[in-house]
Amino acid sequence: MTKGETEMIQHPRRFVGAVVCVGVAVSLVGCDYWPPALQDEIEQLRAEIQTLTMEKTQLQAQVVDLAGVKQELQGQIEDLSRTNREKGVIISGLQSQLEALRIKAVKAMSPKASTHKGPSRSPATSTSKGATKSPGSKHAAPRSMGVR
Repeated sequence: MTKGETEMIQHPRRFVGAVVCVGVAVSLVGCDYWPPALQDEIEQLRAEIQTLTMEKTQLQAQVVDLAGVKQELQGQIEDLSRTNREKGVIISGLQSQLEALRIKAVKAMSPKASTHKGPSRSPATSTSKGATKSPGSKHAAPRSMGVR
């Protein structure tokens, strides 16, 4: 090959190499042109992201506030439960005292009733009437007795 022939073969190689280098450089730099529709979509998505971020922050603040309210209400529930248990104990004690007083009142009224009615009735008859009522009834003593 002659010197002229080798130059002709190398010239297109140089040109192709230069075009490839320019192509690589342009692809690395990137293109600054964005279609307007794509730009609008990008701006819309950015606005949505910003809105959602603000909503997320507000919801997180609400969650924190509700957690505090929950703790406060839980404390109130515990206090009320404790008070309820205490009042239940007091009520059961008062009920047992009331039942004991009713029994005493019935026993106190039984001898008086037999002495006022006369000797024809025995105390066994008056106690048997009291025994007909169930022991768990709420009104063991008659209302007219005036138990205090």
